[in-house]
Amino acid sequence: MSDATTHPHRIVIVGGGAGGLELATRLGDRLGRSRRAQITLIDRSRTHLWKPLLHEVAAGSMDVDQHTLDYLAQARWHHFRFRLGSMAGLDRERRVVRVAPTHDEEGRLLIGEREIRYDTLVIAVGSGTNDFGTPGAQEHAISLDMPAQAERFHNRLINACIRANAQREPLRPEQLHVAIIGAGATGVELAAELHHTTRELVAFGLERIDAERDIRITLIEAGPRVLPALPERLSNSTQDLLEKLRVQVLTGARVTAVEADGVLIADGRKIPAELTVWAAGIKAPDFLKDLGLETNRLNQLVVTPELQTTRDPDIFALGDCAACAWPGRDHNVPPRAQAAHQQATLLASTLRRRLAGKPAKPFVYRDFGSLVSLGNYSTVGTLMGALIGGSLFIEGLFARLMYVSLYRMHLYALHGFAKVFFDTLARLITRRTEPRVKLH
Repeated sequence: MSDATTHPHRIVIVGGGAGGLELATRLGDRLGRSRRAQITLIDRSRTHLWKPLLHEVAAGSMDVDQHTLDYLAQARWHHFRFRLGSMAGLDRERRVVRVAPTHDEEGRLLIGEREIRYDTLVIAVGSGTNDFGTPGAQEHAISLDMPAQAERFHNRLINACIRANAQREPLRPEQLHVAIIGAGATGVELAAELHHTTRELVAFGLERIDAERDIRITLIEAGPRVLPALPERLSNSTQDLLEKLRVQVLTGARVTAVEADGVLIADGRKIPAELTVWAAGIKAPDFLKDLGLETNRLNQLVVTPELQTTRDPDIFALGDCAACAWPGRDHNVPPRAQAAHQQATLLASTLRRRLAGKPAKPFVYRDFGSLVSLGNYSTVGTLMGALIGGSLFIEGLFARLMYVSLYRMHLYALHGFAKVFFDTLARLITRRTEPRVKLH
């Protein structure tokens, strides 16, 4: 703990995802405003977007500019500091976070390498896609870990449609075919969203493309069924719906390589594809295993029930980058937005108690179920908890409303009720005067 007579307690949060930004906002309002602590948020991006929305950005059903939040603005409104950069290392003895140099879009140096001191450090850097070292995956598949990747996929999709509409020769076998590797929530949501938005896109003057005949989407899953985290009944109904939408679903199909024009399967088949998305598996950033802290095989930081790292009580971790045991289960707390939200809420209380010399309380994960959006077609999932006395399968409109409410809860944690209400109302009005799919 720092000497309060020389400077306020310095709390540094690395990572401005759902959990990290919610924590910085809460601490800024409670401790930063009164100057009882100095809150600093470090992130490599200038803006924040709720990660579960990335499949909509990729499909073009959401304009990323209308849903991003500027870190600098949020920092000013909620009494914390924002520093642009990526964590490059850690000096635990000196209590210093090393931040790598930052370059602009043209590769010019923007901010040099620097050090940021902390008294308490929270690491919330999230996770990225795990391609398991599959040959060609890095070169030829796009992951949906960041808005820039989702926008890159969307631009390539539009260009592929424009190119196919303009050419005189017949379409090549892979043209206008999309392969999605991984049939978890992201893969399934993207497949359903793409079915809708590609048809909207073709309707805007691409008369030489027959959406039903020419555009194909293939969902590839190594396991025995789609949505393995959900009950089998919902998994089966989801696959039935996808197949009615003419999405080809391949289960029990392990990908052995990704090529420029398709995906190779372990049984020797090649799935032609002009665009490939990798949505299977996660792992935390590689640099975490070099910090001198305990990590697991996915690079996640192993934490105590209080979310403190096992080798340093002054360093906490939350969200996807934290390996937090789930008592009574044979696996850790799952990497979901609701877990990050709950951990941020606990840590906001823990760090206030820490400044008051009070002990931390353990994290108790409450699983409220899982929801998967199938675009305009349906939403499926389970609700769990004391209110319903177990688990409840939900589908359709009610499930869709619950899914939307998850995002609204995140916005409420960042902005409060009034701003969320009026922003939502404004979007409902302007949505009627805009194309239903982003065209650039």
